[in-house]
Amino acid sequence: MGQTPVVRAAVMSDVARLAGVSHQTVSRVLNNHPSVRPETRERVLRAARQLNYRPNAMARGLAGRRSRVIGVVSFDTILYGPAATLLGVERAARAAGYGINIVALERIDRVGMTAAIDALTEQSVAGVVIIAPMMTAALAVHGLPTGVPAVVVESGVGTGELPSISVDQVAGARMAVEHLLGLGHETVWHLAGPQDWLEARDRADGWRRALERAGRPVPSVVTGDWSPRAGYEIGQRLAARRDVTAVFCANDHQALGLLRALHQYGVRVPEDVSVVGFDDIPESEYLTPPLTTVRQDFDEVGRRCVAALLELLDDGVGPTRTGHPLVDPLLVVRDSSAARRS
Repeated sequence: MGQTPVVRAAVMSDVARLAGVSHQTVSRVLNNHPSVRPETRERVLRAARQLNYRPNAMARGLAGRRSRVIGVVSFDTILYGPAATLLGVERAARAAGYGINIVALERIDRVGMTAAIDALTEQSVAGVVIIAPMMTAALAVHGLPTGVPAVVVESGVGTGELPSISVDQVAGARMAVEHLLGLGHETVWHLAGPQDWLEARDRADGWRRALERAGRPVPSVVTGDWSPRAGYEIGQRLAARRDVTAVFCANDHQALGLLRALHQYGVRVPEDVSVVGFDDIPESEYLTPPLTTVRQDFDEVGRRCVAALLELLDDGVGPTRTGHPLVDPLLVVRDSSAARRS
């Protein structure tokens, strides 16, 4: 007896290939997006009929039922901020009775973003949360014609019609600078993050504004990546300067490397130099000395993202009931900052 042949169900890419269009165009047609020419729409629908292509029933909402899955577009990273944001979204989704389906991008551009959202659409998600902390990712979101309800987690760049939720990075940097100036430091040096990151730009902007508002000198910004190595290498240079008494680091991992370099060169913290970080990673309170830092409430970011997405699903507008799109940061004062000694 012969075996029964296995028939593979057609998928969206099969329709795109037969119709001679992109995967994105097929998604637009199936989601009734208006910016498709009639002849293209007909060609796609004809190919779908020929292949007997049937989108997942959950995605189409059998009997008016909504999928209980939220899609999340992130990128392949173990950095604390994006990872903690993802965890905050997952917790909020679970609390609201939803699961999550994650697509982690290796390539952050419009093509990769579109492919990720198309993939999630095929997997029956009710809507999408896009974690876009880098400039390239935020720009890729602009005008993305998916037909899928979406909310963006990012900072500093408008996203058109898509609701955007983020921590107030500028306010967090201002808190750090004002704290150090209040301790009697003449000015504050800044170890900045990569300039293609929106958070790094906003934190540098908040640092600069706070110094200018106080009428204090603005030192040249020193830029590194997010790693302890960057903090260590820059710290070796700063340790040789006697005019550096306070440093605001763009994240806690930089601060960790800076503390190591200052200790190695005999510069005491906080007696000689005060240090403030950003993020409040779990290790911050166990450093030597425990690190003063700016805490981001990632659980609140996740809650507001999911709430805004559910509003979009309910009435097509949002956020209105979720509150302000900027989440307030919190300054956590520990032993790495102290009054300036003469």
